[in-house]
Amino acid sequence: MINVREIESYKDFGKVVALDNGTVEAYVTVDVGPRIIRFGLIGGQNFMQDDRELLGGVTDQKFEDFFGEGKKWENLGGHRIWLSPESYPETYYPDLDPVKYRVEPDGKTVSFFAPFEMENSVFKEMIVTLPEDKENALLVTMRVTNIGDKPLRFAIWGLTVSAQGGTEIIPMNTDDTGLLSNRTIMVWPYTNLGDDRVTWMNKYVTLRQDPTATTPFKLGFDLKGGKVHYLLNGEVFTKFHMTHHPDAVYPDNGCSFETYTNPNFIEIESLAPLCDVAPGSRSELTELWMIQKSPVENPDLSSDDAIDSFLARL
Repeated sequence: MINVREIESYKDFGKVVALDNGTVEAYVTVDVGPRIIRFGLIGGQNFMQDDRELLGGVTDQKFEDFFGEGKKWENLGGHRIWLSPESYPETYYPDLDPVKYRVEPDGKTVSFFAPFEMENSVFKEMIVTLPEDKENALLVTMRVTNIGDKPLRFAIWGLTVSAQGGTEIIPMNTDDTGLLSNRTIMVWPYTNLGDDRVTWMNKYVTLRQDPTATTPFKLGFDLKGGKVHYLLNGEVFTKFHMTHHPDAVYPDNGCSFETYTNPNFIEIESLAPLCDVAPGSRSELTELWMIQKSPVENPDLSSDDAIDSFLARL
């Protein structure tokens, strides 16, 4: 049975809407955001980073000139909808106003409607569903509508700001393309490829979130497999996103997946193809989230074979 209820206050985020099916639960903010601010097994740990004070935000004169005096952007944590390519200040919409929501007739889906972003000419919706056939899963659909009078070119960008202390497993492309390259790996200016948080293998990359790190780290990939795992305290969060479309144009020189980490969190980010969205039309990106208990208390993630063996037991 699916339960949907309001919780008047969750930490310092105000009111949230909670969904659970007796196995997993998700909290979505409605006083700000929307953000999926909690996802975990009932009574278990939260895979989302939800320390609002730790995460901070940004504002400056350029930001206030664009969005209005006194406006600021807060990271807030959890899962949010952004648009790519990233630009400042446009991307950093100050989503600190109340969100409307509707429980759909099926009783297992809740739709969340952000206020119109008049400065960016878009309207964002987040639809979350607890599938009846997967008791440890959550379906997350992100929709962005062009509410302006001119076409817009963007890609929906699903950023899942996750909790500290885990290790991410990224399965890279392994197609045999002969003399041609078989994967895209993009690197940001502040990324040190020799950073000890990252381990490079033939089939996999692992990235460790380290609260003691002093620098950020970001990579992008053209992930045809469309799934990434995050291991944290004996549980595994798996994020499935749309399969990479080989003929589509993706942001950041071809990235359908990106990951970013700093001392406070790790982001697991999916990207839809770039598309031209006419006035009144919309774009959509769907993800499937799952949580499982790890079959091994301290899995060996030091080689392709070891990771293959671990993932085969999930």
